Amino acid sequence: MRVAFFVTCLVDLMRPRIGFASIRLLEAAGCEVVVPASQTCCGQPAFNSGDRAAASVLAKKVVAEFEAFEYVVAPSGSCADHIRTEYPGLLADEPEWHDRAVALASRVYELTDFLVNVAKVEALSSDFSGSVTYHDSCTGLRSLGIKNQPRLLLGKVPGVSVREMNGAEECCGFGGTFSVKFGEISAAIAQSKCDNIRAAGTDAIVGGDLGCLLNIEGKLRRMGDETPVLHIAEVLAGSESR
Repeated sequence: MRVAFFVTCLVDLMRPRIGFASIRLLEAAGCEVVVPASQTCCGQPAFNSGDRAAASVLAKKVVAEFEAFEYVVAPSGSCADHIRTEYPGLLADEPEWHDRAVALASRVYELTDFLVNVAKVEALSSDFSGSVTYHDSCTGLRSLGIKNQPRLLLGKVPGVSVREMNGAEECCGFGGTFSVKFGEISAAIAQSKCDNIRAAGTDAIVGGDLGCLLNIEGKLRRMGDETPVLHIAEVLAGSESR
């Protein structure tokens, strides 16, 4: 399978090791991975802020860059969902672009969903060892149905035990620009999430969207908690990713 990897802005700027870990996982699953060098943002921040003109420009850019590939994989349910769900409507008034967006949408996957349902990964060679609790990101969970996939993959790592926290499906308070526009509400939501994480008492916190993880990590650190906060790709790929 020839797969294009959509890096995402946050991974590129804040934690590129997630991207490298994701690529290693895809290659181990038998994929030929290509990372289009001209890629930038999926346009979600502009879209969520009401700037449809800028969001449309970025959507067309992504479609043009990625439509030639058999599959597109992103280490983020949020970005994958934006391309899959919002691009067709965003470009609805331009029939040619709309049709191209629809064609691309069906081939865009969040990383764990792709590994489980397309690549059908049966075994992982990660050397990660310890207990983890998993945070379900809102968009991946509710729009893409990302729930069992990460847990199935974590279950294939011999040294990992998953301990569910209370409120695993509850928001972390990030929500992209929500955390900027509604800081006090965001902070209160993050407090609740981190209280549940700490009560779970695991060796690490794991999730599938870096935005959530950065928000959780920031709150934990302000609470004096140094528990590692990891993207699932880092755990599945092993120590070279951390």
